[in-house]
Amino acid sequence: MKIKLIYDSMCDIPEEINNKEFVEMIPLTINIDGKEYKDGIDFTKEEFYNILNNSNSLPKTSQVTYIDFKEKFEKYTKEGYDVICITGSSKASGTYQSANLAKADVEGNIYIFDSLFLSLGSGQYIIKASHLIEEGDLSASEIVEELEKLRASVNLLFVPFTLEYLKQSGRLPSVVSFVGNMLSIKPICSMQDGKNKIVSKVRGTKQIASKLVDMILELNNGQLEDKIVTIGYGS
Repeated sequence: MKIKLIYDSMCDIPEEINNKEFVEMIPLTINIDGKEYKDGIDFTKEEFYNILNNSNSLPKTSQVTYIDFKEKFEKYTKEGYDVICITGSSKASGTYQSANLAKADVEGNIYIFDSLFLSLGSGQYIIKASHLIEEGDLSASEIVEELEKLRASVNLLFVPFTLEYLKQSGRLPSVVSFVGNMLSIKPICSMQDGKNKIVSKVRGTKQIASKLVDMILELNNGQLEDKIVTIGYGS
């Protein structure tokens, strides 16, 4: 059984997973100061932060298009693959809808999975799916069923080092951003039903790591032996 695992660049995964032969990323387009870049293709993450630091405006993203998905789906179904496509949250982008529109116009077994997360939250599903594909015991449809069973146990916790970009994007009032930056208050955020939510706060960067560890243990009743824990950072 041949299975191809496709994901969009709103999902972040470890490099060793991305390098597997059956895994492929489809990039969103990022517009920075009038120039368009393919996310994860035209620059590394380190280069992105350098561009961001020198930019005069907040970057804007464009979803993966119907055509992008259709070309990939046609390519792999014609090669005899069943396709599993995992997308970033449908609440944050139209990419999930684009994938479904493309699926409707392509013959073959294609399964679209809305992670309802972004970044490492979405990545947890890709890591799990890759493990199940390598084990070789389940069909593509059965793997998607297993991913659905994970929803109750997948969590994402993240801490924006600065509140400036949340303020610029309109996701945080200017006064809250100003006070937070002045007092060095760092919000700990999560995603619930595909949307960002502040779940805790810490004062100063030195408290972040220990607070995150405490929250992860609490969410899992102190038991992490059978869990996948992914740690990421930016800039």
